[in-house]
Amino acid sequence: MQELKSVYSKEELLKNAVDLLKKLIEIPSFSKDEFNTSVEIENFFKKHQISTKRFKNNIWAVNKNFDVFKPSILLNTHHDTVKPNKAYTLDPFLAIEKDGKLLGLGSNDAGASLVSMAQVFLHFYNKEDLKYNVIIALTAEEEISGFDGIEALFPQLPNIELAIVGEPTQMNLAIAEKGLLVIDGEMKGTPSHAAHPNNDNSIVKCMEDLQQILSFKFPKVSDYLGEVKVTLSGIHSGVQHNVVPESCVFTLDVRVTDEYSNKEAFEIIQSQMKSTLTARSFRLNSSKIEMDHPFVQAGLEIGRTTYGSPTSSDQAIIPCTSVKIGPGDSTRSHTADEYIYIEEIEEGIDIYIQILEKVLYAGSLDNGDGGLRIST
Repeated sequence: MQELKSVYSKEELLKNAVDLLKKLIEIPSFSKDEFNTSVEIENFFKKHQISTKRFKNNIWAVNKNFDVFKPSILLNTHHDTVKPNKAYTLDPFLAIEKDGKLLGLGSNDAGASLVSMAQVFLHFYNKEDLKYNVIIALTAEEEISGFDGIEALFPQLPNIELAIVGEPTQMNLAIAEKGLLVIDGEMKGTPSHAAHPNNDNSIVKCMEDLQQILSFKFPKVSDYLGEVKVTLSGIHSGVQHNVVPESCVFTLDVRVTDEYSNKEAFEIIQSQMKSTLTARSFRLNSSKIEMDHPFVQAGLEIGRTTYGSPTSSDQAIIPCTSVKIGPGDSTRSHTADEYIYIEEIEEGIDIYIQILEKVLYAGSLDNGDGGLRIST
């Protein structure tokens, strides 16, 4: 066990982060099977004499000077991964450091965010006179929007005022995120022999219904996220060439903006269609943080940009104000031979600390030259 330190250099934080990420890459952690990575995360904090709490495969901790009367800022990201796709040319569970990159499954999504946030938590762990408590929660089942991840843990966390969700955003601020609504639909018709006339063909009726909704424009357009996007992602009907089937089933993937709740979007879609529709869930709503929020303003002050994210994350099920920001590039997520640049991890730690110092130290946000208060 290492001696508890109050000050870590940039070099120490980066080395800690890279070493931890290498270990995590080499431990399979598919959604619902994250126990071994959760133990590795516990061991990391134990090594630095930080006590953690566990709920299922979710690991969390609070800063040393936690004050029950203060609001809290949450650092949250996930340690589960998708399964590697067949296009991998490298061993997905072998951490390879090459040409300034660290390759391996989960390195970009969201291992880099996790190890960066862990170092940020180390940096602030012993600090006194913070405006907010700092809590870190490294959670499970994000990749499947599962029920035993942050959604299950959140009620146990104390007084969270802001959640910072670590996902690859190139350390820019995703101030809005589209919600996800998956709809299963069915159009009924009259079954018949294909040789006979049939004006009630379920497939034809379904095609007409789908054309209607795919060309439909939702009236409200988000300043952050643009239009609601409806995508036909699956369709099935018929098993034999000479039989007109009684039904045609399909699936719609709907990316909902902050202008609508998922229930509102569903009701509008149902009003435009004749098919019978069933929503799989209304849980994953859109989220938004206002431009004048102190965290957003702090990010803008150090040159970061803001945008609306079309992809969903655990933000959708976090019931408080949240913002998505983390090292890496989302276009690398779930791709073969996934990687993160080492310098992106270094930048991630640096920028997280710069922004948080502006929020956590009321009226004492800058050391005079725009740099970090990290001793070297």
